[in-house]
Amino acid sequence: RTFPLLRQCGRNVYQQKKTRKLRGHVSHGHGRVGKHRKHPGGRGNAGGQHHHRINFDKYHPGYFGKVGMRNYHVRKNHYWKPCLNVDKLWSLVSEQTRQKLTKRRKWQSASHRHCQTRILQASWDKGVPPQAASYCQGKVGSAVQAEEKVKSVGGALASSLHKCSPINVH
Repeated sequence: RTFPLLRQCGRNVYQQKKTRKLRGHVSHGHGRVGKHRKHPGGRGNAGGQHHHRINFDKYHPGYFGKVGMRNYHVRKNHYWKPCLNVDKLWSLVSEQTRQKLTKRRKWQSASHRHCQTRILQASWDKGVPPQAASYCQGKVGSAVQAEEKVKSVGGALASSLHKCSPINVH
């Protein structure tokens, strides 16, 4: 039979919550001995070296202990490396310049000038290469695939500042 309150909500007997069925049952299915208490195993990651050791050793090996060397004074400037994906290379060139270049069809020279102002530290090979050729200078070229993608369109990725000039780019 359905309860009047549940009938108003539009729920049938088989859809009702388990608590309705457990009304009158003392422990609500959690047992008299163990009892359903707040944090029986401790809060959070408690007991990783004690009563939860098997779980930590099995699923999180190496969670405890030291590895490697400490770096007491981290200077973030030493690790500064702005990255750019190949498909976003032309985002360095403004929209106006891009429109001018499509009219003149002088992709290489302009892209060289504009990418040089923001020297890249790394370029990754993610994404489809741009339709137009681009020439970009950066201290670190990423994977070889990135360079291949840019070259396939007719551009170039120079890994050092004085490695190649825009004249050499086809």
